[in-house]
Amino acid sequence: MVMRLLCCLLLIAAAPLWAATQLQASVDKNPVLAGEFFILTISADDTINSEQPDTSVLLKDFVVGPTSVSSRTNIINGEISKQTNWSVKLMTRKEGTYTIPAFTVAGVSSKPIQLSVSKRSQSSEQNKDAFIKTSLKPNNLYVQEAGVYTVKLYLDNNKELLDGNLTTPVMADAELTPINKQSESYELIDGKRYLVITREYLVQPQKSGIHTITAPVFNGRIRQDYRQMEISAMGEDIDAEIKPIPDNYSGAWLPSELVNLDEQWQPKDDTVEVGTPITRTITLTALGVTKEQLPDIDMPQVQGFRSYPDEKENNHLVRDGRVISQQTASYALLPQTPGTYTLPEIKLPWFNTKINRISYATIPARSITVVPSTNPLTPPQAAVTAPTEQAATPSLNNSTPAVVTQLSTPTWLIIIAVAGYILWLVTLVLYFKKRPQSTGESTHTSATTSSSLPELKKLAKQGKYTAFYSALSRYAKHHTGKTTGALDSLLATLNDESLNTEIAKLRAKLYSSSHEKPDLVLIVNQLNQAEKHPKSAAQNQTLKNLYD
Repeated sequence: MVMRLLCCLLLIAAAPLWAATQLQASVDKNPVLAGEFFILTISADDTINSEQPDTSVLLKDFVVGPTSVSSRTNIINGEISKQTNWSVKLMTRKEGTYTIPAFTVAGVSSKPIQLSVSKRSQSSEQNKDAFIKTSLKPNNLYVQEAGVYTVKLYLDNNKELLDGNLTTPVMADAELTPINKQSESYELIDGKRYLVITREYLVQPQKSGIHTITAPVFNGRIRQDYRQMEISAMGEDIDAEIKPIPDNYSGAWLPSELVNLDEQWQPKDDTVEVGTPITRTITLTALGVTKEQLPDIDMPQVQGFRSYPDEKENNHLVRDGRVISQQTASYALLPQTPGTYTLPEIKLPWFNTKINRISYATIPARSITVVPSTNPLTPPQAAVTAPTEQAATPSLNNSTPAVVTQLSTPTWLIIIAVAGYILWLVTLVLYFKKRPQSTGESTHTSATTSSSLPELKKLAKQGKYTAFYSALSRYAKHHTGKTTGALDSLLATLNDESLNTEIAKLRAKLYSSSHEKPDLVLIVNQLNQAEKHPKSAAQNQTLKNLYD
């Protein structure tokens, strides 16, 4: 025991003698190729935990990877030796002679290293195990214009790739965002098969001038005939001219090679009845911009119509090295009074990067004729607001009094409507009393096809108009397969006047100051009846496609 204690005291006393006395720096390759990684190793003859070399001085000339540290202790014939190693992965892109400076750790300094970097050979591609091709479309961009930077890594398919790393391209004053996932394909070049790994990046410069896209670098290991080899490849940098926004341009900046506005109507006729909903879908397509850059298309309000906007959808994709963005916006138009109306032209300015001047995407003006409704039981919502509008705008034409007179409903028609509604309720009650007598197969089919009706029934009983309309929109999207204008498409398929009237009341309740309450229960019942009893063979086939 005494001997062990004595040995420990001797070791503690000798500890200062083990302080680091040497610091050596070395590289595993010299010379190296431009774009090729090499390892810088810094070694101290002691165990050092409190300090490490300052590698930030290398950032000026090299691409610096992470630093790894290791230490070991050897005891040979009673002699103890210790060593601490720091390893750093370095790479430089350009040929020349570089100096790796001296490092200082624990008061001991290493010697600087002269490193020679050779230019890569421009020999034919068939003699290479790996090489990189880069491209930018379009070659020159305006500020905030979207370009596509493509990187293609070619690897010899006859050799097994063990591992590898492909760095990310860099461009100052620009946003580079990966697009989708990398793809793999094969190409034959001069009789040699290559595995081609393709990556695409969305480039959006934020500042004008000449900017360089620094190409990525690949380093990896391959195996051929049980022999492992290190390989590397470096792409060519691309200098891109970024043009500024012209001084004479005003409005939302939209640089593009092509911008187009298109519209679709449902129904397509230019003559509609009062209270008949119209769906207008406007599509904006632009080349060379992202979906976030697309401006909102505001449809002008037209007196005599109520407009209910639907959700807008923005999307973009890359095709043939070009970014294509699209915005789809739908509007439900509800005509209130008879007459001929002109929907004004929609005009969108954009900067044409092909001819370097301002252009315009337009939708021409369109005339619509609104005729009185042929259904006396569906008076348009304008009947309530017409006196207020007439008082506020005395300059209306002479046809306004006639319109107000026509919109009033005779008392005898109201009596007939109430009697018909009571008779319909009695029929509905009798139907539900007989319903349990139906076969089990019919009951199963009804439950399957009406899976979302219970939610609508629950919201109808609670009188929650906003939640009911949202659930109704989801119901229409599910059964029509459409993402825009689904509800109007479903109404057009069912062709039920009472259902159209109650939906119009619901929209007016949500989007205007109307005090008339829609019959939510009637809407649910009509949808339920439409699922069970299609009106014709053609409609039967349509509903089968909708609810399967």
